[in-house]
Amino acid sequence: MSGPAAMPGSVRDLRIWQEGMQLVEDVYALSAGWPSSELYGLTSQARRASVSIPANISEGVGRGSPGELARFCRIALGSAYELLTHLELALRLRFSSADQLDPAFQTLGVLMRRITRFIQVQEART
Repeated sequence: MSGPAAMPGSVRDLRIWQEGMQLVEDVYALSAGWPSSELYGLTSQARRASVSIPANISEGVGRGSPGELARFCRIALGSAYELLTHLELALRLRFSSADQLDPAFQTLGVLMRRITRFIQVQEART
């Protein structure tokens, strides 16, 4: 790897991937308390959207070019917006309280801004 703008040596080195992985853990813990009738509904959707964030970042890294990394990070960003909607629904349906969800909303907001900036950096490299 040459210089700070080079592709990451490992996806594990990326802060956005690390934060995405932590968010997956948080979403699984939050959704564990949701109604069992939602296991194949909102619970599954929220969990899949959260997993999609670091998974797509990983796939982008594996593609080996800044353009592909940016493309897959845009997909990860779309999953983050999807997760935002799932968490908002959990709040509106009273599956979780605002106090329970606020940390996830805050983490998700920060992560979305970081992914957006990361995409901009990668696109500038193409």
